[in-house]
Amino acid sequence: MRACLQRVTRAQVAVEGEICGQIGQGLLVLLGVVQGDEEGDARQLAQKIVSLRVFDDSQGKMNLSVGEVNGAMLVVSQFTLAGDCRKGRRPSFDAAAGPEVAEQLYELFVKTVAEQGIPVATGRFRAHMIVELVNDGPVTFVLDT
Repeated sequence: MRACLQRVTRAQVAVEGEICGQIGQGLLVLLGVVQGDEEGDARQLAQKIVSLRVFDDSQGKMNLSVGEVNGAMLVVSQFTLAGDCRKGRRPSFDAAAGPEVAEQLYELFVKTVAEQGIPVATGRFRAHMIVELVNDGPVTFVLDT
């Protein structure tokens, strides 16, 4: 699995002009599922992101997790994170997991985040989405299982 996470002051995702997920302070997670990913990968990545200390403490050091700042998470599926741009000018998506597997692991990731007490909002799987965010910092990380 691949995740691009951004620390935000607010973020939202809309499908066909309707907002389907939004958060205030927290993390926007763009999540891609690649071939070979399993349930353990989804659980491990969710737990890692929930515990990742990327928010500032009173001394301005990145020392607090999303839960410690009472933040939320907006999780948006993004198969293009599996894109390979090393050859030619058109990305290859051969490494992306099929939609059935990808959706199952995406949902498990979301469930695992929620089970850890983090409010979680989502986009709509396989839909064309418009994502808006205010990146705080900017702070952006890429994680790969």
